[in-house]
Amino acid sequence: MALRPARCYRRLERPNTRISKRKPRRSYVKGVPALKIHRFETGKPKPHFTLRMFLVSKNPVQIRHNALEAGRVALSKSLAKLVGEDTYFLKVLIYPHHVLRENPLATGAGADRFQTGMRKSFGRPVSAAARVRSGQRIIEIRIPPGQENSGKKALKIASSKMPTACSIEIDRHR
Repeated sequence: MALRPARCYRRLERPNTRISKRKPRRSYVKGVPALKIHRFETGKPKPHFTLRMFLVSKNPVQIRHNALEAGRVALSKSLAKLVGEDTYFLKVLIYPHHVLRENPLATGAGADRFQTGMRKSFGRPVSAAARVRSGQRIIEIRIPPGQENSGKKALKIASSKMPTACSIEIDRHR
């Protein structure tokens, strides 16, 4: 089944995250799909970079895990090209805990005869999302001083992958 557009899941809903570790049969959410985002940190963490920049959400929104992965990949590629391969550190600061569900509708000939509609429509887990408040930091990058314009350009590319308007915050004190 194809992925629904981001506008279907952008609005903040009541959180749905209950997955039991000790008694999985008692979980409220069964069969949570695996996350697309696997690496939350990339680059070189050891060197002491004095310039920190953040991608900050302007609105309260839910960001799906595939949007976070797309932003991370675009950001790391553009930083490697603009700043250099080993001269940056990138960290995704939010984690997609919220499980998104959908009630799949039957299609094709005769679908109206066996479709139950919205009766008992709890939905099947299809994805995961991170719940973000307005003003919350989404992604952090650390780069050497003097590379401020390159960092801004890379964060602008990553903000185009997010389902909300984002701003760039700069922190020079470290």
